[in-house]
Amino acid sequence: MRLTDSDAGFLYTESASGPMQISSIYVLDGEAPFDRIYRHFESRIPLVPRYRQRLALVPFNLANPEWVEDPEFDLRNHVKHHKLARPMSLEEAVDVALELNAQILDRSRPLWLTYVIEGVPGQTLLLQLVHHAMIDGVSGVELTTVLYDFDADAQNPPPPNEPWQPEPLPGPVALINDAARDNLEKLRNYNPLRLLSGGKAQRQLLSRAARVAADFFARPAITAPWNATPVGPKRKLRWSKMSLLEVREIRRGLGGTINDLVLTVVTEAVARYLEEHNESVKQRHLRIMCPVSVRREDEQGALGNRVSAIFPRLPAWSMGAVERLQIVCEETARIKTTEEAQALTLLTEAAPPIPPVAMAPLMLVGTAFDPTALAARMPMPVLPSMGPRPPYFGFNFTCTNVPGVQVAQYMAGYELVETLGILMLTGTLGFGAAITSYNGHLYFNFVCDPRLVPDLERIRDGAEAVFSELLAAARANAVANAEAEAAAAS
Repeated sequence: MRLTDSDAGFLYTESASGPMQISSIYVLDGEAPFDRIYRHFESRIPLVPRYRQRLALVPFNLANPEWVEDPEFDLRNHVKHHKLARPMSLEEAVDVALELNAQILDRSRPLWLTYVIEGVPGQTLLLQLVHHAMIDGVSGVELTTVLYDFDADAQNPPPPNEPWQPEPLPGPVALINDAARDNLEKLRNYNPLRLLSGGKAQRQLLSRAARVAADFFARPAITAPWNATPVGPKRKLRWSKMSLLEVREIRRGLGGTINDLVLTVVTEAVARYLEEHNESVKQRHLRIMCPVSVRREDEQGALGNRVSAIFPRLPAWSMGAVERLQIVCEETARIKTTEEAQALTLLTEAAPPIPPVAMAPLMLVGTAFDPTALAARMPMPVLPSMGPRPPYFGFNFTCTNVPGVQVAQYMAGYELVETLGILMLTGTLGFGAAITSYNGHLYFNFVCDPRLVPDLERIRDGAEAVFSELLAAARANAVANAEAEAAAAS
């Protein structure tokens, strides 16, 4: 099976400073023996065929790579034991996990890796890395329902009736022949006029997509400190854990969706951070990239990427939390009404793809000839702010919200108690937020290049303050409404 252009794009945009794996840290209650975790994975691997497939690179990159079975697959290369040098707190162990996560996955093997981290008293950490070419956020959550159980006493699935026998790896000639056939098929099916032949509704969507693209230049965003220079390879993660019951309480009292609430908390925390650091924010705006799943119902359970995006434009100056929520709701309502996500999806899917052969030099990433390795070893210096920064014609950061499983899960009989997401950073995106949920809680996971955001805790603390303000306002509204109803009834 050949990678789609969307999936392969995560290979082509990978660099030594910006590995393209979707990573999570799962915290188990109890100190689980490594052998027990290993046997658990061993029993589940037959249920995830892609976990035993690797990339077959086409000579000269004449086409995107193919997924093929790895005849040398060895689970010991993918489930590894890491013992901390000393007993550590959870936050300290997360810092160590981020160092392990900085590597580029070996493209000569299946593109996933799990570290079982021992050394936090009373807990076990699982750092799971899966390349973005293999999954997106939604399929990653679905994958946990295979690797994890919903019962502490769940039995391992029965082994397959037949032992696994991988197909031989295709040779260079076969890969070139397959690439030529697929390229001819793609050329035969490509119709550059297809965009104009879909009727009035499709032409309107294209017009909206063009306006969204033009808006990046006509109304540029503020240049935040984390956008001022390319990222280096180091990462820092700090997180907050909120009750979903309180989230629903805010929604009942103030309105909006969970996504609106997430954007409110994150963007107001960021705005306050910018003001605290004396950034020039007056009449400036943040532009945020929010991934949107376009996975159809019949694609549930399938790996790969089915994602579009929206780009809300929100004030970069601070304000009251309730006022921020109102502005966010208006912006997301506008985006929904104008169908911006659908318009951008149409434009992306219909645009002519970049020939894979043009990406051939980028397939050297992770090898001894990696053209990005020097930049990772010697990242550009962080220059001090010299007053107002020039406009920024991209988006400032990614804020993704991936709904998770809302009941307890177990790994080898040990309960999963925390789930943290590590967002990918690349280019001049030195900060981002990944919002995950699990078993009745919402996690705000903030990640950064610590050179660019040395005090990430301030954004985390700001998010907690904004959430508390929203909750207090929602409760005050509830009390006022109850008193008004009581007065009316009397």
